[in-house]
Amino acid sequence: MADGEKRSIGKFFRGVGQEMKRVSWPTRKELVRYTWVVIGTVAFISVFFFVVDLGISELVRRLLG
Repeated sequence: MADGEKRSIGKFFRGVGQEMKRVSWPTRKELVRYTWVVIGTVAFISVFFFVVDLGISELVRRLLG
C-alpha cells in the first residue's frame, strides 16, 4: 500500500469520526418507540401476506382440485 493510500484512508476515517459527532442520535425513549413501530409493522405485514397466501392457495386448490 502506498503512502498516499494510507493518508487517504486515514483522512477518510477521521472524516467519518467527525460526521458521527454531528449525528443527531435518538433518545432512549424514541429508540424504543421506533423499535416497537418496526416490530409491529413487520408483524402486521407478515400476517397480511400469510392470510393472502392461504387465500390464494385455497383458491388454486379449489380451481385445480
